[in-house]
Amino acid sequence: MSVERPVAEVLAAIATAMRRNGLRWYLFGAQAAIIWGRPRFSVDVDITAVIGRSDLDAFLAAMETQGFLLLTRKFLADRRVLPFVHSKSNVPLDVVVAGPGLEEQFLDRAIGVDISGTVIPVISPEDLIVTKIIAGRPKDIEDVRGVLQERLDSLDLERVRSLLHLIEQALSQSDLVSTLERQIERLR
Repeated sequence: MSVERPVAEVLAAIATAMRRNGLRWYLFGAQAAIIWGRPRFSVDVDITAVIGRSDLDAFLAAMETQGFLLLTRKFLADRRVLPFVHSKSNVPLDVVVAGPGLEEQFLDRAIGVDISGTVIPVISPEDLIVTKIIAGRPKDIEDVRGVLQERLDSLDLERVRSLLHLIEQALSQSDLVSTLERQIERLR
């Protein structure tokens, strides 16, 4: 799988830190959209990881050993996000601390993808579509179109629809499934 060289180096360093701590994780966001959809410019990396309170110090030490600088712990308290920068490449990395429910399901369905010799767990294309539709920004919807365009025939669209419907109910929202259907219709 082809990603920018600095991103591949960052992913290899992350994989090493995660292995050393026995943590479950997956790549999502723009880099996953590049893998499952169409190329676009982005050098930031987003991952979700299961990091318990007792694992945090060892995780932070492993990340530091791999060349990551933690920018602030404030985001962890406010948003469950640890913002890092990789000192060698200057690539930003956001580590989202997984919560129960949806993110656990995404972890279970993550797919190992070989990126420059390192197998990286990547959010499934179906789950990526769900996260991008929930985010709803124009660039996220463009990423949805890219994944649909590249993988429409192999996607489990019923799972995507079902999950979006459940999220609509939980959020008292009614536009998520229709957003998916509009993007599918644009391709036909």
